[in-house]
Amino acid sequence: MNYHEYDHFNTGDNEGELKVNPHTNLLELTNFEYSLQDVESPNLYRMLFNYQEVPKLMFNRRLVPMDMPKEIWITDTTFRDGQQSREPYTARQIVALFDMMHRLGGPKGIIRQSEFFLYSKKDRDAVYQCMERGYEFPEVTSWIRANKKDFELVKMFGLKETGILVSCSDYHIFYKLKMTRRQAIDHYLGIVKECIEAGIRPRCHFEDITRADFYGFVVPFVIELHKLMVETGMPIKIRACDTMGYGVGIPGAALPRSVPGIIYGLHHHAHMPSELLEFHGHNDFYRAVSNSTTAWLYGASGVNCSLLGIGERTGNCPIEAMVMEYAQLKGTLDGMDPTVITEIAEYYEREIGYPIPPRTPFVGADFNVTRAGVHADGLLKNEEVYNIFDTGTLLNRPPKVMISNTSGVSGIAIWVNQYLHLSGEKALDKKDPLVIGLKTWVDQQYEEGRVTAITDGELQQQLAKIMEEQHGRENAGH
Repeated sequence: MNYHEYDHFNTGDNEGELKVNPHTNLLELTNFEYSLQDVESPNLYRMLFNYQEVPKLMFNRRLVPMDMPKEIWITDTTFRDGQQSREPYTARQIVALFDMMHRLGGPKGIIRQSEFFLYSKKDRDAVYQCMERGYEFPEVTSWIRANKKDFELVKMFGLKETGILVSCSDYHIFYKLKMTRRQAIDHYLGIVKECIEAGIRPRCHFEDITRADFYGFVVPFVIELHKLMVETGMPIKIRACDTMGYGVGIPGAALPRSVPGIIYGLHHHAHMPSELLEFHGHNDFYRAVSNSTTAWLYGASGVNCSLLGIGERTGNCPIEAMVMEYAQLKGTLDGMDPTVITEIAEYYEREIGYPIPPRTPFVGADFNVTRAGVHADGLLKNEEVYNIFDTGTLLNRPPKVMISNTSGVSGIAIWVNQYLHLSGEKALDKKDPLVIGLKTWVDQQYEEGRVTAITDGELQQQLAKIMEEQHGRENAGH
């Protein structure tokens, strides 16, 4: 692989150089001289991050171009970051979920990799079993502590790639590592070199990048990694980690919080090819999905996610969300099988005992359930009126109604037709005696003071009584 992304033409001055962007065939003038700023005290961006206040957003109105790569994909951290926030999965559960991710990702491997811990016997057993499946995708990768003993563990498994933590904000460098920026870079470069010498692809986790001095530390460090990559011929992946969820995708937002600025800078100024750029977002400010999509749009090929978004604190970006984002951006699922999303949700609740909030998009029990009578009337006339897409076909989850005092006769009709598996010409309309009979019973419940929704079990029992009474009247008429 040629890691020189562009042909360069020196302008003869000190301001930068002209380059031809092969994607747009345009000359671009860029200053590539970003030297490490080895400051004596940490830059904590206190104008943005006053710990006693909600973080602030600052704008510089600088817009960078969208540059979505030709190929984009999803990587998985369910068995790494996802296991840091809940009780560990069993080996059997990991293998079952890995199998389902393989099916969800489809033959093109849109879910490209899945990363694992290697420390416990349970995790090692799961890695062996997943590798024995022989799948090309997701590729099994690891996350390790940066020491020689752990590199040997990666080699023992025959893994080709591992994650390495390279914390990049001054919060981490000065307060956690107790180092200067130069000391941190030298330390990280030593670890990366050891990884390459072991024949393993490094994946550098730039922890807390949305609080880091981007052009004073991040870009100079990545430029050194790029040089090392060119020298050794070993690809070095950069994972931009929005560890605290501070990232924003708003055009014109200033660094360090700008996701467009981060991805553009890594690609354009630090020379990193899109296929080696990956975004890892957290959801502390409800931005994990939008930031991941933004990372794709501005030049990162990979977004790192977990099943159901389970991860540290508020969680990671959900894989199932990015499956749908991929389909919207590309206009195709590219062979992915979204019905597996429903199987995964059912497995979490049935086998793992994980309660999914019922209104969670795509996976919650009520994500396509309506309680409003006017919505139910629209669904009865045409499903497209109030359903986001054909959830029956794409997710094996037909739209449903929840019966309450606001459901109306249309809601009752939809419920009866779904329960009796009636569709098309056989479907009952809202004037049918069965529907009217059940609606009369429902109204009576609320007239008597009921305030809760009526369960399917209650409705089934009452419908059986109405059908029996109707059958008896018909027999008596004969």
